[in-house]
Amino acid sequence: NNDKSLKNRTLYIHPMTQAGARLLAASFRSIDIEARVIPPSDSRTLELGSMYSAGDECLPEKVTLGDYIKITETEGFDPAKTAIMLPTANGPCRFGQYVHKLEKVLSKCGYEDIMLFYPSSENGYEGIANNNSIFYRKAWISIVCADILRKMLLKTRPYEKIKGTTDRVYEDSLSAMEKVIEQKDLKFRKYFTKVVEQLIISRDEFRAIDADYTEGKPLLMVVGEIFCRHNRFANENMLKKLEEHGAETWIADVAEWVMYTDFIRKHHLIRRGKKYSKEMIVTNLKGHIMKKDEHKLLAPFKEDFKGYEEPSNMDDIVNYGEPYLSYKGALGEMVLSIGRTVYSYYKGVDGIVDISPFSCMNGIVSESIYPSISKEHNDIPCRVFYFDGINSDLDRDIGIFMELVKGYKSRKKIERIYPEYYKN
Repeated sequence: NNDKSLKNRTLYIHPMTQAGARLLAASFRSIDIEARVIPPSDSRTLELGSMYSAGDECLPEKVTLGDYIKITETEGFDPAKTAIMLPTANGPCRFGQYVHKLEKVLSKCGYEDIMLFYPSSENGYEGIANNNSIFYRKAWISIVCADILRKMLLKTRPYEKIKGTTDRVYEDSLSAMEKVIEQKDLKFRKYFTKVVEQLIISRDEFRAIDADYTEGKPLLMVVGEIFCRHNRFANENMLKKLEEHGAETWIADVAEWVMYTDFIRKHHLIRRGKKYSKEMIVTNLKGHIMKKDEHKLLAPFKEDFKGYEEPSNMDDIVNYGEPYLSYKGALGEMVLSIGRTVYSYYKGVDGIVDISPFSCMNGIVSESIYPSISKEHNDIPCRVFYFDGINSDLDRDIGIFMELVKGYKSRKKIERIYPEYYKN
C-alpha cells in the first residue's frame, strides 16, 4: 500500500499530539495532499477499539484503532478516497503490530479500498511523500514548531492570572502556524523565514499574557510512552491535573523520538558493516540539517527556555541512561525515559512522572529501574502512572505523589535555573 499515490485521497492523521498532527497535516497540504486530523477521541473510540480487539492490546492501540474505524462512520465517507497514516516501528513495542491489526480489521469490515500509509522508524520515516527531501524538512519543521509552542504553553499556563488565556493563545498560535506551513509554491528559504517570523509573533503573544512568574512552583519532568504521555484523551488530561495540584510540567518532546530513530539507524548501519557507506553519509547529512533547522527555530526562544534546555544531542540522553539501561541492549521509550530522568535531575526538576499504558513493556522496564536512579540521585521522586481507558482515582494518586515532590524540593541539592523574568 505504501507506494500508492496519496493524490485524490484525504489523508487522515491521528492526533497523538494535537499540535504535531495539525502542523504535519498542514505540511502535507503544502505539497497538494489533502490531509486532515481525525476528530477528537470519545467514548465511541473506546467502544470500537474494544469491539475489534482481542482484549490484551494496550490503550494506544485501542484508541488509534477505534478512531480510525470511527472515520468509516462519518457522513459521505468514501473508502476509495481515503488514506490513513499510521507510522510503524521495529523493536519491543506492540506499536509495530498496529498497522497489521488495522489492515485486518478494515479488510474484515469490507474497506480494502482504504489506503494505509505507514512510514517506518527502521528507515527514519523516509517513506513520506516519495522521499521528497523538501517535504521531509517541512514535516520536521512542523514537529519542532509544535514542540516549541507546546513548551511555551506548559511553561506559561501554570502562572496565568486569568484562567484560559494561555490555552487561547496556544490555539491561535497553532491556527496561524497552520496557515504558514500549508502555503504552496514558496521557495524553501522564504518558507522557512515565514515560519520563524510566525514563531516570533506567537512568542510575543505568550510573553504578553498576564502572569505571575514567582519562583518555587515544583517542576515535573514528564516522560514515558510517547502516545500516552502526549495524547490528552489517553492520559485523562494528566498535565492539566498536575497543574491543578500546583505543579509546572516539562514534557519530553516528539522531536526527541525522531532524533532517536536516526541515532538507532546509524548504529544498525555500523553493526551491518556500513559505517563508511552511502546510507551513512545520507543519514549523517540528514541529521546535520535537522539539527541546524531545529537550532534556527529555537533561537528566538533562548531567553524563554533558559533552564528548560533540551539535551544537545541523542548521545547526551543515552549516556546519562547507560549505567542503568544500555541503548545497545534495549530499544524504545524506556531508553529515552531513563536517560532523560537522569538528565532532568541535573536540570533541577522536582520529580519525574512517567505516563505509560497499562501492561506497556516500556513502562514496566522503566519502573523497575527508577528506584535505583532515585536512590543514587538524592531520592528524587519517580512515579509511573498507568492508563487503560478506565477512569481511576487520579487526583488521589497525584496528591500522594505531590507530597513526595514537596519533601524532595525542600532538601534537593541542585536548584533549577529560572528565566530572567521570574521573581524570587
